[in-house]
Amino acid sequence: MASDNLLEITDDNFEKEVIASELPVVVDFWATWCAPCLAIGPILEELAGEYQGRIKVGKVDVDHNRKVAMKYMVRSIPTVLVVKGGRVVGQQIGSGGKAAFKKLFDKGL
Repeated sequence: MASDNLLEITDDNFEKEVIASELPVVVDFWATWCAPCLAIGPILEELAGEYQGRIKVGKVDVDHNRKVAMKYMVRSIPTVLVVKGGRVVGQQIGSGGKAAFKKLFDKGL
């Protein structure tokens, strides 16, 4: 589900794309079978475009990347984290509207 504005983040590239990133990163933990995950996808993609150059946005498919999901204790999806300087600075569990996610993105700036 990666696109021009969304990175595909995996167990293998998480360190490079998220922890070592110079930009803050919004990380969406999701799965293809999760209806709320699919519902917030377009919102996150829209915000990724609006925040382009200031924040990176990536998606972690929890069915295929269990190590990183376990490391961050993701027990419910969607879970969206904001990681800045290698540390989690914001989190939202469950779905929400654009305004809620915009506030979350702003925590990374």
